[in-house]
Amino acid sequence: MNVVTNNKWIGERTIRPDGVDKVTGRAAYAADSTMPGMIWGKVLRSPHPHARIKSINTAKAEALPGVKGVVTAKDIVDFPLDKSVMLGIQDMRWMTRNVMAREKVLFPGHPVAAVAAISEEIAAHACTLIEVDYEVLPWSVEIDDALKPDAPLLHEFNKFEGKPSNISGKLEIKKGEIAEGFAAAEVVIERSFTTRAVHQGYIEPHACLISVGADNKTVIWSSSQGQFMVRAMTSLLTGIPQSDIRAIPAEIGGGFGGKTIVYLEPLAALLAKKTGLPVKMVMTRDEVMRATGPTSGSKSTVKIGATKDGKIVAAQGTFYLQAGAFPGAPIRGAAGCSFSPYDIPHVLSVGYEVLSNRSKVAAYRAPGAPIGAFAVECVLDELAEALKLDPLEFRLKNAAKQGTKASHGPVFPRIGYIETLEAAQASPHYTAPLGKFQGRGVASGFWFNAGGESSAQVNITEDGNVVVTTGHPDIGGSRAAIANICAELLGIDYRRVSVLIGDTATIGFSNLTGGSRVLFASSIVVTQSTETIIKTLRERAAKIWEIDPEAVKWENGAAHPSSPNAGVFEPLTLAQLAAKAPAMGGPIGAGVQLNTQGAEGGFGTHICDVEVDVDLGIVRVIRYTAIQDVGRAVHPSYVEGQLQGGVSQGIGWALNEEYIYTKDGKVDNAGFLDYRMPVCSDLPMIDTIMVEVPNPKHPQGVKGVGEVPLIPVMAAVANAVHNALGKRFYDLPMSPPKVLERLEMPQAAE
Repeated sequence: MNVVTNNKWIGERTIRPDGVDKVTGRAAYAADSTMPGMIWGKVLRSPHPHARIKSINTAKAEALPGVKGVVTAKDIVDFPLDKSVMLGIQDMRWMTRNVMAREKVLFPGHPVAAVAAISEEIAAHACTLIEVDYEVLPWSVEIDDALKPDAPLLHEFNKFEGKPSNISGKLEIKKGEIAEGFAAAEVVIERSFTTRAVHQGYIEPHACLISVGADNKTVIWSSSQGQFMVRAMTSLLTGIPQSDIRAIPAEIGGGFGGKTIVYLEPLAALLAKKTGLPVKMVMTRDEVMRATGPTSGSKSTVKIGATKDGKIVAAQGTFYLQAGAFPGAPIRGAAGCSFSPYDIPHVLSVGYEVLSNRSKVAAYRAPGAPIGAFAVECVLDELAEALKLDPLEFRLKNAAKQGTKASHGPVFPRIGYIETLEAAQASPHYTAPLGKFQGRGVASGFWFNAGGESSAQVNITEDGNVVVTTGHPDIGGSRAAIANICAELLGIDYRRVSVLIGDTATIGFSNLTGGSRVLFASSIVVTQSTETIIKTLRERAAKIWEIDPEAVKWENGAAHPSSPNAGVFEPLTLAQLAAKAPAMGGPIGAGVQLNTQGAEGGFGTHICDVEVDVDLGIVRVIRYTAIQDVGRAVHPSYVEGQLQGGVSQGIGWALNEEYIYTKDGKVDNAGFLDYRMPVCSDLPMIDTIMVEVPNPKHPQGVKGVGEVPLIPVMAAVANAVHNALGKRFYDLPMSPPKVLERLEMPQAAE
């Protein structure tokens, strides 16, 4: 593929196509959906962290006036436990038990039954009338408790190394010989770290509206990161054939990975099927916090060895991540990404997933990678300090580059990590003076990025404009970027390009919006579709001029003779050729469906300044610069927004956000009042530096940018706090009580 350069629209800050609807409140989200005859669904949730379900009696709820139907686990497809049923990375054995408890409840908030009634209030009241006989069981919430020899087992069938266990998975990544590496090290630092579970914090709760017709044809309107995922999971869990389900994506009010699985859709579909009426379900914020996936809490140990001249020779990491009630912790991100920015000859990185009585974790923006980077980048800073090296110089000395074999396996092609470090060094931020109790920290991060299945259809309208349909919900600005790319290729104003998100009945299969894959994948299929259209336009111009199509070029939105030898003709514009379409072969359009390849990983380096109020223990981030190799910034404003958004989330994770549990094993801060996400007053203006090292395997040089910005943040903040106070923090969040406790700790006790 030839990378496009000298662009008119690619790289421009064009007006976002969804902007007006969103700022005026016209954009339609899932909870805005209504239908005639619609009823409401509500969920009864477990009050216990762990209990066997002995019986469920729904008779009183069903007898309540206004109640139309009740479903329990017996209505949902069961999958035998002895054989996995995979859909992408999700196992339906666990998904069916996550959307509705079957043998046991495994966390407070675990669904036990669902009711549909003529109002939300009646449905909620009916839930209280359902009688559940529980046999309460011992439980564990924290990693250490779940790993004790006498810990209560969440799943009796789960075994690790041949024995019943709460460890549900292990991943080992190995490069070289770790013992040989540490034998060559002259300076070795080993530290242990913990992080707490944090929620993705999307503003829009999960919501859906589902209608099932008498012919079993099912229509789903919902908030998700993938309508094809919704269709497939709902089909598998309800038994409704996929061909009978149409999933329509609404606008999405944030997801960050947390909307890549289903919670409500199978329940609403079964209630709609049972009642014959459309069913709407909307989670409360309390339900979102208690029963949808946060990311894992973690316990990690990292050991890194270097020679006295600053070369890292060995690195070892052990990462324990909470899976919650069912297997599926993001150990690949923690074990696989943590050491990848560096050229290290000997690496051993091992991840374990640990079951505990919490809600099942879900993806959160570079799942697992921020946890690993926090530990690795903090140890690297300590190592640089021990070697008396500038932290950026130390990273430059060991930076991965083209030809480096990554610890997770591949050999890197042309990458831009070194450029991010050099840009950090050259930034005025890095050398700006600091005041009392102020400190500066740096950190780097890597994410794999992905390609995968994508479909697009490009059609020329009768008046010569363009409609592009793709199959991915737009979370990070893909519509604006696709409009720029399509306009660039056709040589027309970007305002003439409309970009739509198709549903499962109107566009070919497209994988989830996740993994920093959407613009990479969708722009490939849009490019190929547009190139086919340009070929058609050239052929039609050639027919009008009665010359060979090879003698026609497409330039600036019109067909031209490729040279005077081809003849002298007035250009034929896109609008003119569209008007002639009925007489020249019919409508002009093209579609492509492809499993896209060629995605390359992303790298970022961050600089953070903090100021610590030593009387109150409050850490304030006062300046932040995020630097990233973004491939090609197709829409720079959106790229900057991705970087700034990731930093904002990471600052919350570093300083305030955490799930707090009561002594009864229940979430104690299930709401934005008590779950302390950053607000505008908590954040500085966040500067960005976009390093553009185009991906040669992509027609526009695109690399995914959405996940990398979160990865370095916690380490950058922690390193800055150390620089300010001379004290290291190994446990997140660095909230005021922890900071005060650390400040009061005698130096000898550290």
